[in-house]
Amino acid sequence: MKKTLLLALLASLASTAAFAGAKCEAHPKDKWIKEADFKKKLEADGYQIKKFKVDGNCYEMYGKTKDGKKAEIYFDTVSGKPVKSEIGD
Repeated sequence: MKKTLLLALLASLASTAAFAGAKCEAHPKDKWIKEADFKKKLEADGYQIKKFKVDGNCYEMYGKTKDGKKAEIYFDTVSGKPVKSEIGD
């Protein structure tokens, strides 16, 4: 029982670590798209934002796509282009 629980815990941690962070290019803060403006753009594109934050040099969004799929996406802070994403069901 303990061994099964430990294996399940390790598998969970490994899957979480596999998607940890993204490597976004560092840009001067005065060049970044304003957070409020970028969030409005995402919402206009159909995203439902549950959580939005700065993660290192990236904007990170948790929520849903316009198709209603669960999404975790890292964006470049100047271009707004996705750098890394995980889209679920």
